Amino acid sequence: MSKTISFTNQKGGVGKTTTCINLAAYVAAMGKKVLVLDLDSQGNATSGLGIEKNKDLKTIYDVISGESTLSDVICHTIIEDLDIIPATVDLAGAEIEMVQMPQREKIIKGILSSIKDSYDFIMIDCPPSLGLITVNALTASDSIIIPIQCEFFPLEGLTQLMNTIKLIKYHLNPAIDIEGVVMTMKDKRSNLTAQVSDEILKFFGKRVFFTYIPRNIRLAEAPSHGEPILLYEPYSKGAEAYMSLAEEFLDRNKVKYNPITKETKIKLREVKNNG
Repeated sequence: MSKTISFTNQKGGVGKTTTCINLAAYVAAMGKKVLVLDLDSQGNATSGLGIEKNKDLKTIYDVISGESTLSDVICHTIIEDLDIIPATVDLAGAEIEMVQMPQREKIIKGILSSIKDSYDFIMIDCPPSLGLITVNALTASDSIIIPIQCEFFPLEGLTQLMNTIKLIKYHLNPAIDIEGVVMTMKDKRSNLTAQVSDEILKFFGKRVFFTYIPRNIRLAEAPSHGEPILLYEPYSKGAEAYMSLAEEFLDRNKVKYNPITKETKIKLREVKNNG
């Protein structure tokens, strides 16, 4: 089984990248081979998984422009079976260049076709927009995960996002569907959070994951250390939430996995400490 999933929401700051890299890390730690494709020119997924963005780093932009092959750009992370195709600010100009290319909506799909079967899951971190790069990601994907912050403004753009998905499904990728919706930065003490959560559940129904991601300072700190929460603080509430989300995600996909045990966490810490 191989599955490609886009993490998308044109509203920035909703936990999209955080969800992508942390879900990927836990799924890999549970015994699945995972590739993260960073398609955001901010490169947050790249730095969040410990890849240093220097002038010598080969990125997805180099593949799009034809200057490098996929084997040149795939980077291994500290977590076994978790790889990443990095991105830097160079990707910002790719959208303009892609406009002139044949089959411009299917460029990423073509790039991934040669390695799709080498991974159990390919997880794409999309930019916070609905431009050509996001269209490429959705065209290449089997499904979509939508992280939504439990506040009012992130709800406003949902109609536009759903219309885009509908157009992709009709014109470019009939097989794509919504894998699920993840409620992020949830504060159970807030009345607004409860109201927004109810609206999300009404809109998406059973597609909403039971697991929600709470507000957690350790989750906010982890990217600055170049580590997913699994390595940075595996006993935090944020880590527990993403471990639960990974289990729910794999259960939904009917995939057997190795549970994360205390011994697993100790082993990962040893790998981290040994560099």
